[in-house]
Amino acid sequence: MNINKYPEIQPKQKIIKKIYIFIMLFIVGRAIEAAAKVDRTVKDIFNGLPDGFTFYLGVNPGGPYMVVGKEKDGTVKYLGWKLYGKKISLAMRIKNVESAIKVFTFQESTALAYNYDRFIVEGDLPRALAIVRVLDIVEVYLLPKIIARLAVKRYPHWSEMSPMIKHTGRIRIYIKAFTTGLIRVILQNL
Repeated sequence: MNINKYPEIQPKQKIIKKIYIFIMLFIVGRAIEAAAKVDRTVKDIFNGLPDGFTFYLGVNPGGPYMVVGKEKDGTVKYLGWKLYGKKISLAMRIKNVESAIKVFTFQESTALAYNYDRFIVEGDLPRALAIVRVLDIVEVYLLPKIIARLAVKRYPHWSEMSPMIKHTGRIRIYIKAFTTGLIRVILQNL
């Protein structure tokens, strides 16, 4: 039997899905950085993490990725999508593109995706759960309520917060997420 007679079949590339996931990770990464400046709960979660803590959320095989880190001065920064040259404290990977699409099109919450074993976590589990909580808070800020209810396990009760404060925080996160990224890119290219 000649093995060269049967060539290996390569799976189709899912370019459109990967681009969508890349955009979602980019937006969520910027929003985490902004929420760490605006939201008290997110600030408290990151204050509980050590300085120099860096995590990434990505999709197997080969990405895309979102890298976020806590600097030595305590500020939280979106570090881009490249893993090389960064000391990663926590790695969270979604097993494949199809599972990532279910999470990022809000067909499944992050908690449900963990339940269905769609994630691989390398690192400290309590810190991973803290990051999942941050992701849930950011999704609640970014998404309209009807979609956010699908994206998170439990929609938070904003009853202790007035609608004015809630919407002001949402607007501040949107503005900070998009303006700080643009300013940083402009300054790097000067």
